[in-house]
Amino acid sequence: MSLIKGVDEGPGGLRLISDVIQEKLGITMSVLMGANIANEVADEKFCETTIGCKNKDHSSLLKELMQTENFRVTVVEESDVVEICGALKAAVIRLGLMEMIAFARIFCTQGPVSSATFLESCGVADLITTCYGGRNRKVAEAFAKTGK
Repeated sequence: MSLIKGVDEGPGGLRLISDVIQEKLGITMSVLMGANIANEVADEKFCETTIGCKNKDHSSLLKELMQTENFRVTVVEESDVVEICGALKAAVIRLGLMEMIAFARIFCTQGPVSSATFLESCGVADLITTCYGGRNRKVAEAFAKTGK
């Protein structure tokens, strides 16, 4: 099972990392991606993940091996979609930051709009914090724990 986020760029174009591993090692691959951060998993905080596994015989075994009281696992057959979701996350954040800069340049006409300001806490740091640890994530976690 691969937990690697990203794609490989080669002479044939872009390829999923799991496809490269499968080709090099000759093994069947599954992938694990999702709303989890390694240190939170290690601290046994509530997290969830999605496993992409095309082999139905392996699906239930992987879920049984990985799921705990604090680590919710969903298994789907579309391993390529699961992997591309993990790979594109950073690109979406980067594009979001670029949109913030473009909007500021249109909206903020009183003076200069420096890209460097977006590297401060108010910009990229706040964007990442909101994506990974903001109110919405905490509300979702509370809902998952309590069902309310």
